[in-house]
Amino acid sequence: MMHRNGLSRLTGLAALAVAPAALMLASGCNSSCDRSAQALAPETVSNAPAMSIPANFGYAGMEGFPELAASLTPPDLTEEGSWATGTAEATIIDTRTFDPQIEEMDFVGEPTIIKNLLPPHGRDKTFPPGEPNDLEAGGLTDKVNTNPGELFPGIDATVWSPPDPSLAVGPNHIVQVVNMDIAWYTKDGTQQFRSRMDSSGNPGFFEDVGAGSFTFDPKCFYDQETGRFFVVALEVYGSSQSWITFAVSDDSDPNGIWYKYRTDSRVTVGSSQYWVDYPGFGFDSDAIYVNGNLFRLNGGGGGFAGVLYRSYDKTPLLSGGTAVWTDIRHGTGASAQATQHFGNNPAPIFVSARSSTSIRLTAIRNPLTSPSFVHSNVTVPSWSSPPDAPNNGGSQRISTLDGRIMNAMWRDGRLVAGHGASVGGQVVSRWYEFNTGNWPDSGTPTLTQSGNVSNGSGSYCFFPALYINNAGSIGLVTAHSRADEYASVQYTGQAPGDAPGTMGALTLAKIGNQSASGRWGDYFDMALDPDGNTFWLTGEYYEDGGWDTWITSFTIDAGCLADYNGDGEVNTLDVLAFLNDWSAGNDGADWNNDGVIDTRDVLAFLNDYNLGC
Repeated sequence: MMHRNGLSRLTGLAALAVAPAALMLASGCNSSCDRSAQALAPETVSNAPAMSIPANFGYAGMEGFPELAASLTPPDLTEEGSWATGTAEATIIDTRTFDPQIEEMDFVGEPTIIKNLLPPHGRDKTFPPGEPNDLEAGGLTDKVNTNPGELFPGIDATVWSPPDPSLAVGPNHIVQVVNMDIAWYTKDGTQQFRSRMDSSGNPGFFEDVGAGSFTFDPKCFYDQETGRFFVVALEVYGSSQSWITFAVSDDSDPNGIWYKYRTDSRVTVGSSQYWVDYPGFGFDSDAIYVNGNLFRLNGGGGGFAGVLYRSYDKTPLLSGGTAVWTDIRHGTGASAQATQHFGNNPAPIFVSARSSTSIRLTAIRNPLTSPSFVHSNVTVPSWSSPPDAPNNGGSQRISTLDGRIMNAMWRDGRLVAGHGASVGGQVVSRWYEFNTGNWPDSGTPTLTQSGNVSNGSGSYCFFPALYINNAGSIGLVTAHSRADEYASVQYTGQAPGDAPGTMGALTLAKIGNQSASGRWGDYFDMALDPDGNTFWLTGEYYEDGGWDTWITSFTIDAGCLADYNGDGEVNTLDVLAFLNDWSAGNDGADWNNDGVIDTRDVLAFLNDYNLGC
């Protein structure tokens, strides 16, 4: 066991001047780009023939400033391993000037399905069979180990479907986004703000930065290290525009100043330009990360070009300075999820499903300066893509998507991720925990545990999202439906002392009262309160008048985690016993289970000590 002093990567504030909205792009590959780590096993990926896209494709009234797009040159990432850089200036917006602060959004009727307004974006979504193995995933126990906290409705139906709900939790506020609204609340559920995200608002949240009338696939998170909210949404218009648009709050209160950026996300591969779809949204101490699938926007090339990984230097964003990013493309694989990192990670990690028995972890070395990939394929229990779920009383079954990874979160070497899967004829929310150690600098990631969340025969669970709290407990939210039960939002969790691969019994957060639209999701979300202990979740349910979203908090019974000497009490004797083992480098002092004994273990133990019993 290694014993060393812990080091922290600190981000400062760059006091950079804010210029009017402008964009610049430059592309190229450093001669030292490391391609040796990119030799991968063959993978089933669609290269569909080119499809005709009408010049006026999309929602009537979409604009998105085509003149600006025409003035920019998308980077050429045809060569595998090549990378590009780009910059964009901020637009500073004070949301306290929005009038009204809570825009009335009473919508009744048939929503518009977002995918029907996007350029064609088909690909082969089947996963190849993997090497057989005898690994088995755990399941649920009968024990209810979750304690409900706040429960209140989130954003209700907009004109768009599906909602794609996401949330971010700060010290005093919760920010939620859906297609295509943003709102925030105090933690007792009092709504303080709501607006459209696109230009149909009064004004729209991203309207002043140049967004047109079609933002989609929004996500958000709260960065506890810097005390800022981050929000991202995508835009695509006709056959000439693709944008990654995002905003950063100036402090931990979403009311007030936001720094907003609109960044060109077109990429040239061969004879075609490609647009970004289905974003991952992650962070670590150095950067924020947005990645997405690349589909053909124009030109005569193939219909799918893999995954774009974009890394934004976090430091200038905190003061409204120039956004600086790098792009790198991976030509195989699809639907990767960016990880939200807590701790000193060696490199950002992205997670994707690779085969019926393997999950791919992708790390990017030097993401802000000279990015290069390192891939590791981890063997997991067998699974297959899930069929659609039953829809009580509805004419359409509920889409569970295709088995893609839904979210990923990393804490001190522990990485959790999940997806919907078919296992033994049952549709389950499959989850994993990986030990990444010091990878990609050294070692190889391994599977620590895996589990299936299912509520018995006839139960369909899908759209899982997971998080790890400071005590080491894992929280999970899932969608759930049965043939005789309306679709619902449910949750569960695992305490540190629970058997590997198991979680407690499911707890109902909210259930609908009518049949659902066939398109459901495309994801739920989970976040951790800055108190380090409380989980927050959001998901979709259906009531009269259309879809709605729900927000819930909960904690997990963790027992006497810091009872180090096993006498049934948590007191200073436990601290002394732990510090004695820590000083000696004994295995029991690796409190965060990352394979290294350092100051992070002391901090983790003291956090558990403060929780008591």
